[in-house]
Amino acid sequence: MIIYPAIDIKDGKCVRLAQGKFDEVTIFSDDPVEMALKWEKKGAKYLHVIDLDGARLGCSQNLSVVSELAFKLGIPCQLGGGIRTIENIEMAISKGVQRVILSTMAVQNSELVKEAINSFHDGVVIGIDARNGRVAINGWAETSDFTAIEFAKKMEDIGVKTIIYTDISRDGMLSGPNLKSLDEMNNELKSVDVIASGGVTTVDDLRKLREVGMAGAIIGRALYTGDIDLEKAQEV
Repeated sequence: MIIYPAIDIKDGKCVRLAQGKFDEVTIFSDDPVEMALKWEKKGAKYLHVIDLDGARLGCSQNLSVVSELAFKLGIPCQLGGGIRTIENIEMAISKGVQRVILSTMAVQNSELVKEAINSFHDGVVIGIDARNGRVAINGWAETSDFTAIEFAKKMEDIGVKTIIYTDISRDGMLSGPNLKSLDEMNNELKSVDVIASGGVTTVDDLRKLREVGMAGAIIGRALYTGDIDLEKAQEV
């Protein structure tokens, strides 16, 4: 199971939100690049980067920071937030990003997902952000008609190989992951790696996620508050 430290970028700074609420922002660093290098030094194998401004506005807003981060790192990173077109994907990859995360675009245009998968293969990951079991879009501001599992199955049928599943109610709350929903999704999908996101607070949470078969776990606030030590987590 791969541990993905999260770098959320807003206004060029490294921040964390509570349940995706833009009015509940905690700034952890003025320099996301420095923070990314810190996690790499502590043993991270892959980074999870979100352009929060891009997610809210519908197009990438912090690509210059992301590009600097990607090229200075010796490890790969995946990027989400505001990636809505094939051109957006091409641009992100040209900036040094290994994988792009499609969420709102995937819900609104499955044909575009097919095109992206055909062109970029494993360079495309689908982010499923669920609120009360339904998929949220547009920076989590709206909720679609899809349930998380039916949408995940639809993406699997298209050929998606990796899904990041976020329980919005747990995100940034240090309340533990939604193991029941994650286990259910993992069991429903036959050929997709599921990465858990939202609420990972302790090393014991990581053990439980590994037990239910998660391919990865994204850790945000718990790393920044010190609730989880990345080096110890990597050992486990």
